[in-house]
Amino acid sequence: MIEYNFWGAFLVGLMGAAHCFGMCGGLIGAFATNLPPTSSNRLANQLSFLLSYNLGRILSYTIAGALAGASSAALGYMFDVDSYLIGLRILAGIMMIVTGLYIAQIWFGVVHIEKLGKGLWKFLKPLANKLLPIKTQFQATIAGMIWGWLPCGLVYSTLTWSVAAGDALNGALVMFAFGLGTLPALLSAGLTAKKLAGWVQKKKVRLFSGILIVIFGLQTIYIAIMQLN
Repeated sequence: MIEYNFWGAFLVGLMGAAHCFGMCGGLIGAFATNLPPTSSNRLANQLSFLLSYNLGRILSYTIAGALAGASSAALGYMFDVDSYLIGLRILAGIMMIVTGLYIAQIWFGVVHIEKLGKGLWKFLKPLANKLLPIKTQFQATIAGMIWGWLPCGLVYSTLTWSVAAGDALNGALVMFAFGLGTLPALLSAGLTAKKLAGWVQKKKVRLFSGILIVIFGLQTIYIAIMQLN
């Protein structure tokens, strides 16, 4: 099951390019245009900062996934109840379906989940602003780790898969895969290379990818229900 979650999470990150541009594209574009000047290759310098930023962002996703998976494992250990994990997997399957419908542009209910993180973001945003302007790759990595907690419906829905994964390692892997999937879109936002972004936003590509994620969700629910028998 974790294999499906891994590739499903990667696909959500990759095909969520339009959402990524809306949530983070402007931030990364502004970040890329305000990097410190350099006498060496400008593109290489820009890429090094963008990679550092995205490394921090993916690291924050991975940590969140590990915490979600570890919390699930701890609850299972404390209460010794197997059925709760099956319930979480059914919930994860439902969230896969909801996310797939969003990717396919059929239903946009997933964006309402973003409201859950606004309280935390009010606390973190001032910390992120203190790092500006970015002058070193280390600052870029720390900034990425903070901006990784920006309220995002796709992140939150994928986190439910980490909870259902049942342990810290698999939970971390799910969110790491999601982060890797978002990398091409957000690198292209910083480097103004929009070919990939244009491809993933094609209607047929989004529809196919969304349906595939819905199938992952249905299969996850089916496997979980079979475990009840």
